[in-house]
Amino acid sequence: MSVLARSIVRLHSGRHTPVTRIPSRSCARVAASAHGPGRVALLGRGLVFSSLSLLAVQSYRWKCKHAVVYASIKVEDVKEQADYLHGSGETEKLYQFLSPYKDSEDAELLWRLSRASRDLAQLSTTGAAEKKRLIYEALELARKALEIKESCSAAHKWYAICLSDVGDYEGIKVKIGNSYSIKDHFQRAIDLNPKDATSIHLLGLWCYTFADLPWYQVKIASALFAAPPSSSFEEALIYFEQAEEADPNFYSKNLLYLGKSFLKLKNKDLALSWLHKARDYPVRTEEDKEVHKEATEILKSIGEKI
Repeated sequence: MSVLARSIVRLHSGRHTPVTRIPSRSCARVAASAHGPGRVALLGRGLVFSSLSLLAVQSYRWKCKHAVVYASIKVEDVKEQADYLHGSGETEKLYQFLSPYKDSEDAELLWRLSRASRDLAQLSTTGAAEKKRLIYEALELARKALEIKESCSAAHKWYAICLSDVGDYEGIKVKIGNSYSIKDHFQRAIDLNPKDATSIHLLGLWCYTFADLPWYQVKIASALFAAPPSSSFEEALIYFEQAEEADPNFYSKNLLYLGKSFLKLKNKDLALSWLHKARDYPVRTEEDKEVHKEATEILKSIGEKI
């Protein structure tokens, strides 16, 4: 489970409505008619009220139509700015920017705030107590996003990620029990967005983690559950390959785990090929550095000259 948790760390003025006025000439005619015979005056008043009612209805419809348009534009602007800040690595600014939307009913805003809260929790500058608060906050935001829009792929992905995170605070039984739900939500995210290489990779990592559990953890899981979660390196490999097909070389760690999976399956030639790719992947992040280091160490351990 720790492998999965560590990998997830890196995987991520409106216009005023115009006031409707009755033309002054119309007002003059109406006023003039009011001085005529009673029936004409009454008819005139009726016309005035009818005109005012019609204009009021038209004005109301105009306001509603444009209010929706402007609100939509504003929400889209928020999403665009949030994605820009996320891509720029502005974690703290992103969290501050999205925090006012924590009570939003828009699932797209909520999962983005969940992601921001979770990313902020992972910063080395975040204290232990604040980290725990942020992780649980991220989980609840993702949960709310799913309640609002079950068909949101990203909400399923971030709910699974955050559910994995809270396992560190809930004990081994809850952590293993949550694993079933984590897998289901990653799978649902993929079903909704088959091209999401990140969700596919994380599901592969879930499989690899349980395929590689030490015997004593398997024994604990078996004691706690009649059918503990399990998988195989073959299954993990399928997802890592699918992630690579969805987005070639999208993530250095996917290359690393392709190599490690083939090594577990005794296919040294393919293992070497992917491990070399992982080692030579451009180093842009701290995790890329870790991948480079691990790939290099594995290559050395199997007799490759570096």
